[in-house]
Amino acid sequence: MELAFAASVYPTNVKRVIYEIRPHSSKLVTNKRRSFHKKFLCSVAVAPDRNRVSEVELENKKHNLLLAVQDTQRGLAATADQRSIIEEALVSVEGYNMGAPLDMAVLDGTWRLQYTSAPDVVVLLEAAARLPFFQVGQIFQKFECRDQLRGGVIRNVVRWSIPNLLEEQEGATLVVSAKFDVVSVRNIYLQFEEIKVQDINISEQLQALIAPALLPRSFLSLQILQFLRTFRAQVPVRNPGTGSMADRRRSVGGLYYLSYLDQNMLLGRAVGGGGVFVFTKAQPLEL
Repeated sequence: MELAFAASVYPTNVKRVIYEIRPHSSKLVTNKRRSFHKKFLCSVAVAPDRNRVSEVELENKKHNLLLAVQDTQRGLAATADQRSIIEEALVSVEGYNMGAPLDMAVLDGTWRLQYTSAPDVVVLLEAAARLPFFQVGQIFQKFECRDQLRGGVIRNVVRWSIPNLLEEQEGATLVVSAKFDVVSVRNIYLQFEEIKVQDINISEQLQALIAPALLPRSFLSLQILQFLRTFRAQVPVRNPGTGSMADRRRSVGGLYYLSYLDQNMLLGRAVGGGGVFVFTKAQPLEL
């Protein structure tokens, strides 16, 4: 903290008192009469710590952003007025480290989705809201790039379920994997590689139907249970266009602008009107 002194050490209106110390004596003897009738005045002006003020302002803006998205069901129920308020709060936070290079060590890890306006994610949330046999749980982005300089791997993770057949909220996991390259200070280019369904957790009702607890479990029923629990389906992502075979074999890709990043918040924008994303740091995911 910087201190600005508004008065000198010896005020002009106070007499200086000089002390001398005699050898082998701990007592102080003055050659002038002590003068205590005047007070020593020193006014101190404390200069504000600009870095500290900026940190407090930033945390307040991040808090306001999270409050704005809190009741929107991750963007599904956001009204036009709410989206306007959220966009204003986003821009306010994004202004704090615009132009700063991406820190791969900070980006690395698991991020939980709090809000999005991306159509491909909102339509998934809409399907879960309308269809009684489909549930969507937590949605994550997992970056694997700690020891990389110009890129890494990103995995979009969706927990989903089918009531009565799979466990609630986390009955199965959908993983969309992509490689990414840093193409500018804040832009990364995604090349999607595959879609995978894994981690099937069947419900107790389905387990009882396949292999009733009161009856001896047959080899076939045990095989079915084992198959469901270890089931994993992988589908490569390819360009659906009608061009040449080489063009259709190319991975689907797109630009993604990481507009803000710190230890506990990640903001992104899909370039080309693909929507915005608000993430907060989450516990590591094992996939």
